[in-house]
Amino acid sequence: MTPGASAPRGRLLLRLLAENGRAHWRGYALALALMAVAAGATALSAWIMRDVINEIFVARRRDMVVLIAAGVAAIFTVKGAATYGQQRILSRIGNRIVADVQMRLFDHVQRQRVDFFDQYAFGDVATRIGNNARSARLAIDLVATSLGRDLLSVIALSLVMVVQNPKLSIIALLVAPPAVLGVGRLVRRVKKIARQEFQSLTEVLGTVKETAQGARVIRAFGLEGLMRARMAKAVDGVRRRADGVARLSAATGPLMDTLAGFAIAAVILIAGNQVIGGRSDAGSFFAFVTALLLAYDPAKRLAKLNVALQTHLVGVDLMYQLLDSPARIADAPGAKALPAARGEVRFEGVRFRYGDAPALDGVDLTARAGEVTALVGPSGAGKSTVFALIERFYDPDAGRVTIDGVDIREVDAASLRAAIAYVGQDAFLFDVSVRDNIRMGRLDATDAEIEAAARAANAHAFIAALPGGYDAPVGENGARLSGGQRQRIAIARAMLRGAPILLLDEATSALDAESEAAVAEALERLMAGRTTIAIAHRLATVRHAAAIHVLDHGQVVESGTHATLTAKGGLYARLAALQFEGPPTEA
Repeated sequence: MTPGASAPRGRLLLRLLAENGRAHWRGYALALALMAVAAGATALSAWIMRDVINEIFVARRRDMVVLIAAGVAAIFTVKGAATYGQQRILSRIGNRIVADVQMRLFDHVQRQRVDFFDQYAFGDVATRIGNNARSARLAIDLVATSLGRDLLSVIALSLVMVVQNPKLSIIALLVAPPAVLGVGRLVRRVKKIARQEFQSLTEVLGTVKETAQGARVIRAFGLEGLMRARMAKAVDGVRRRADGVARLSAATGPLMDTLAGFAIAAVILIAGNQVIGGRSDAGSFFAFVTALLLAYDPAKRLAKLNVALQTHLVGVDLMYQLLDSPARIADAPGAKALPAARGEVRFEGVRFRYGDAPALDGVDLTARAGEVTALVGPSGAGKSTVFALIERFYDPDAGRVTIDGVDIREVDAASLRAAIAYVGQDAFLFDVSVRDNIRMGRLDATDAEIEAAARAANAHAFIAALPGGYDAPVGENGARLSGGQRQRIAIARAMLRGAPILLLDEATSALDAESEAAVAEALERLMAGRTTIAIAHRLATVRHAAAIHVLDHGQVVESGTHATLTAKGGLYARLAALQFEGPPTEA
């Protein structure tokens, strides 16, 4: 997916906090309260240094030793408990945010048209669902901990410093303006590198996907070296950009260290002279220096906040670009369920184009209920587009598609697709058991119904012979089964669905003769009593169809039976002459 226009970072952060703050405000409020307790305990640990020095080391009061020691122990116990509590709360909220965002992204992708992954790279979408959802959690955690733990700690410790010595506090805080200016310059560079890192990560995932899906082609053509080079380039891109972000992030450390060193040196120089001259007590001096040293780490994290936050907001921006992209196909307002269908499918003046390329140009055709209707024609004629429009993977640009006279845009997609079963050339199987693959046809089916469907599809015998039988895993996309076995499981799945409309896309074209015979017999059972629309590349499979529609360049150029079309001498007759030996005859 090509990244769209980026949203302003401030608006992006406010949206992220608003969406998740509403759902988790109680947890965040409790975590912030615990952070305030921890910040207060940190300030008290600096404050108590005055009494440690003045009462124990200067006044040598034995009665105060136990009291001060107990106070120190209590302060750090409270701080430890508060820190543990806020970390637990933020972790639970963060994990919930990641899970919720990933499901939002996944659901949004599922609502897109079927050409979504034709237009958008798999690696791009996978990165947005995986890494960018995590970026949302990290951005919120960063803001919560920085504003809660770090900012509150700096404020509390600054109050201790101001109470002990207001003039020295002003000197110590002079490091803030140059730190802000220095970090601001780094932030602009981080945003650019972080977006480039995302692109490289997308290339890594895309290469992994192609290597897995094209394993046979890669080995057959000796492309291992080429794929390794592509992977190495993408991985190196991720590494170099991650190094760049790390380098810029690390640059805030020396900047803060240098500025803090000068500030602390100035404090020691001035306060040390005050103590020696008797204008200040040693306890106040040590309390001030302790508060200043304790404030250094949270102040350093606050200085780095914008650098780290911008890195995460790049991922959040890309996540929202995907979520904000409109769903391509949506149910009409008030859409109703498709009435119990007889199954007559009709195209009325349908026009459709993919981008600038016309696919259907004024198509009129009818598939009568309970009969077999065939679609034939050269590649690119529009046959597969007819199927896609029937299943409402797309909506026509003009005209309408009806089932039993009802425009399918007026019914909800779930009920429409429940009335349709599909068996294609390449039977797609999920990486689960045979039983669960068949059950995909109807999720509430019993084991007995699954076995009955398998028997009807001529699949029971080979399934029973598998190690584990119906519980045998089929592998990714059915890799552990032959083509004929996969096809028969797909037919069993369609039989289990029990839909009145059946779409067949040359379901036997890629099989050997023995497998084809078994699949053809199963298809005969499946087609019985159903409205069947079959795409046929081999005309022998549709010679007995009740109606044959010949498509060419997105138009229906001929319609009729095998006999009438053959006698007509048009495109169908020429296609038949190429495929049959001698003049085609009626069986």
